[in-house]
Amino acid sequence: MQIAVLILLLLLGLPAMAQSLDGYLGSDSCSGCHKDSAAGWAGSHHAQAWTLPSRETVAGDFSGTDFHHDGVTARFQTGAEGGYYIELTEKDGSQAEYQVHSVAGIEPLQQYLLETGPGRLQSFDVAWDTEQEKWFHLYPDQDLPPSDGLHWTGPYKTWNARCAECHATGFSKGYDARRFSYASTQVEMGVGCEACHGPGADHVAWAEGWKTTRTPPPANHGFPVDFSDSVQTVEQCATCHSRRETNLDGNPAPGTRYDDAYVLALLRPGLYYADGQIQDEVYVYGSFLQSKMYARGVTCLNCHNAHSLELKAEGNGLCSQCHSPAGNPDFPTLSAADYDSPAHHFHPEGTTAAKCQSCHMPERVYMGNDWRADHSFRIPRPDLSQVTGAPDACTACHGDRDAAWAAAQISTWYPDSKNRGQHYGEVLARGRADAVATAGDLTALAQDTSQPGIVRATALWLLEQSNSPQAATGLTDQLQDPDPLVRAAAASLQRLAPLQERSKHLAAAFADPARNVRMAAARTMLGGAANYLQRETAAELQGAMVEWQDAMTSRLDFPETHLQLGGVALTMRDMGMATSAFREVVRLDPQRLDAWMMLVRITAATRGRDAAATVVAEALSANPEHPELLAVQAELDGKPALPTGQQ
Repeated sequence: MQIAVLILLLLLGLPAMAQSLDGYLGSDSCSGCHKDSAAGWAGSHHAQAWTLPSRETVAGDFSGTDFHHDGVTARFQTGAEGGYYIELTEKDGSQAEYQVHSVAGIEPLQQYLLETGPGRLQSFDVAWDTEQEKWFHLYPDQDLPPSDGLHWTGPYKTWNARCAECHATGFSKGYDARRFSYASTQVEMGVGCEACHGPGADHVAWAEGWKTTRTPPPANHGFPVDFSDSVQTVEQCATCHSRRETNLDGNPAPGTRYDDAYVLALLRPGLYYADGQIQDEVYVYGSFLQSKMYARGVTCLNCHNAHSLELKAEGNGLCSQCHSPAGNPDFPTLSAADYDSPAHHFHPEGTTAAKCQSCHMPERVYMGNDWRADHSFRIPRPDLSQVTGAPDACTACHGDRDAAWAAAQISTWYPDSKNRGQHYGEVLARGRADAVATAGDLTALAQDTSQPGIVRATALWLLEQSNSPQAATGLTDQLQDPDPLVRAAAASLQRLAPLQERSKHLAAAFADPARNVRMAAARTMLGGAANYLQRETAAELQGAMVEWQDAMTSRLDFPETHLQLGGVALTMRDMGMATSAFREVVRLDPQRLDAWMMLVRITAATRGRDAAATVVAEALSANPEHPELLAVQAELDGKPALPTGQQ
């Protein structure tokens, strides 16, 4: 099997599988018949997610105003012919003027996109606060000179790569890995009708013919997405409202199954707290999957208007659509009771504390001023804070109290709360700290089908860190789990199994219905021989490996992709490929210390200490006075490394 050849093709940057744009017509083709829906959509955040600059779309003050931050000065002004310009002096003294190419968002902040090279759009870090009407820096605590990968001109702020697919309809980034350039295209700027419903040509053809033929409508009236199906509905929203990697080039066509199109981020440190609460910007879906509401078939459209995106009711009226003495016949398992009263929430009516959201959907602020609610709809558990390290909704308001006080108060109000039992957050917290010691509890959690799939998959991911072959061989049943998230994590866990057993366990996974599972199984076989497999199974593995190749090739403008490719090359014991991959990482992001360290180790092993010292010096030029690099430099020079902080 030509695994090494596949990796080489990836490093050469051959074009990835592209999305077909056949059948897209644009939102204007919808508005003639669907006037009410179009009117609601026209003023929505979706419609204005990405626009060209004009008096109607630009909210910021471009009247010659200045903004100063950390040695950077930006002047916002209009040109003689009416364009919008940003005159910039960076902290290293370099100067440039950029014309605003386009505008992202409308509230509570608006960002401006600048073209820094042919086709390459970058998201400028100074944004307009539409509520306080002032300029502000999105990352005020970061020291970001132009040479830093996290600078606004760096790879993590490239609009074509990181943002545009969720701000446009029918987007394809068109990245050329040989020239490091973009030739991006889209059917429509902004999230139009076809971004959610799919291409409209078949629907329009039927609608026009219906006037004379009265032909019954095709399935879903000619659209690929069935919004009467709760899973499809949530997955269609999740295509953008989730923290994930894309498996396909461009915006996968609406109706593509989520687990074919994307790899969802699990409840990993830095993204989520151990109990599953949001920490970093994770965009709703991973939270919602943890909720009882999702498990009972509630969808985004039960609360949000599909076109205007506004909530379907104000205040607690939104929740009391279902959580009330009358209940809701669509959800018969729901207990009918009066939740919107002090007898339930124990706070004065009409106050912020009496809002359902305050306790069950605590908010965090992202991008400087954008408050977003946790959609796991969790019961407050301050009793877990000491174990999980997660915040709790109670002390977020009662800042002068601690979690122990809040837990005691809840026990007074709800005596039965003491009998809630163990929460998965306790197991995940201990697993993060020591996967080996927690292996038994992690295994039990992974096998507990009453728990959300994203939680069980996270337990399997943590078990990988135990490096225990027994963990892999004892959890083969999870390879047949109904949830693709669990199956994919179980496939990845099999890397701990002996090769012959691994091949046997994964044989069916190479032909799994979900692309993510097939790709996970293929990655697990990297570095292994296929001679344990029957011919048909080996062919299925080959096909899954090609799918993984396509997924990686679609992200060759990401430093993370080349870091992964470098690891794969090391698995194949190909030092030349590994060096090429890690070199591409540090070209894209000179601050990726993990890639520099791998380059130093490979160079020392293949070319000697003097050559490795040259690599360290190169790394230090991009990361001056970095303690770890200085320690390596001292070691290569034959000097004792100084303790951290004394470099």
